[in-house]
Amino acid sequence: MAKLIYAANVSLDGYIEDERGNIDWGISDDEVFAFWTDFQRPIGTYLYGRRMYESMVYWETANIKMNPSSGDQPEVMRDFAQIWRAAEKIVYSRTLRSVSSARTRNESEFDPDAIRRLKESSGADITIGGPELAGQAMSAGLVDECHLLLNPIVLGGGKRALPDNLRMRLELLGEHRFRSGVVHLHYRVIV
Repeated sequence: MAKLIYAANVSLDGYIEDERGNIDWGISDDEVFAFWTDFQRPIGTYLYGRRMYESMVYWETANIKMNPSSGDQPEVMRDFAQIWRAAEKIVYSRTLRSVSSARTRNESEFDPDAIRRLKESSGADITIGGPELAGQAMSAGLVDECHLLLNPIVLGGGKRALPDNLRMRLELLGEHRFRSGVVHLHYRVIV
């Protein structure tokens, strides 16, 4: 059975966006980007809320030359684009009229039973992106692991990475420190 993994870039005070909705404060140097690309390799399906999808769909049409000798973009960016394009994507939105990436479908409602079936039938792990969607999955008891990239910045407000009024016990499975000060925390949800 596949795991459902919540993966997020988070400020030290627990936000994924600042008060203006920006995510440009996150550290994405080559070391962190390569680590995150390797994390994505075994993922077969991405579950996104509308705003997260709109941020990530860049990788569908990114002007990244796939010729390694071109030197235009780092190989790790080309690699990530290929991984992202190959995965299935499900976007949960009532307002999105159409999707603009291949291997993508839009669902108007989050259905916990459909996610349970997807976990049972999937040969590869699944990630969920966007705190509101992830919060719904956490509340339904569907999330198996959390991978947080904790950034050395305090935003003081914005969109929280974890929902209010949710209680979950977690077991730390691993951590990785980067030269930039980012720390990757890998937790398993204790049922």
